[in-house]
Amino acid sequence: MDQQHPDDETPDHGSAGTDTAGSTGVAEVDAVLASLDGLADRPVAEHVAVFEQAHDRLRRALDAPAD
Repeated sequence: MDQQHPDDETPDHGSAGTDTAGSTGVAEVDAVLASLDGLADRPVAEHVAVFEQAHDRLRRALDAPAD
């Protein structure tokens, strides 16, 4: 008797390295998310630098004045 309730399910965020983000409608944010798509194929030692760069780019994009 293995019944699952919706509250018990873990959200599926997709497999690492797949494009699950879709489009945000903000070109720079979409570019940053796209830059993370191949992260699973890179050595773990490179992940921190990639995330730091992505974080910096996202902050600049989100801090920029709205058009």
